[in-house]
Amino acid sequence: MQKLYETSATAVGGRNGSVKSSDGVLELDVRLPKVFGGQGGSYTNPEQLFAAGYAACFDNALNYIAKAQRLAISSKVTAHVALIQGTPTAWDLAVTLDVEINGLEDSEAQKLLEQAHESCPYSRAIKGNVEVIINLK
Repeated sequence: MQKLYETSATAVGGRNGSVKSSDGVLELDVRLPKVFGGQGGSYTNPEQLFAAGYAACFDNALNYIAKAQRLAISSKVTAHVALIQGTPTAWDLAVTLDVEINGLEDSEAQKLLEQAHESCPYSRAIKGNVEVIINLK
C-alpha cells in the first residue's frame, strides 16, 4: 500500500482545551458540551469534528463511485455521532448517516450507499467497532 496523504493535529487540554492541525489551517478551542457540565457557547467538541469529517468523507465516496459509474447525482450527507457510556470508565460511539441522493431511483441509490460504505475510509476504519446506521432520505 502506498500512503497518499498524511496530516496531523495536536490536542492540548483534552475536552477543555484546543486542537490545531500541523499546517495551522484548523485551530479551534474545544469544550465539554453542556450536557456533560461544560460551559456551552461557541465551541466545538471531538464528536462534532468526527461528524464533520465522516459526512464529508462519505459524501465524497458517494460522488467518487457515482462518477466512476458515469452516474449524475447530487448528494448531501448528515452524520449524527452519539457518545454512549458503555461502562463507568468506557465510552463508545454510534453513528447515523442521513443521506440524500438526487438523480437515482431508490434501489440504485441504496446500491450506491452500500458501495460507498465499503469504500469510505471512515466507514472502513470503524467497521465492526462502531454501529453505523445509514438512512436513505
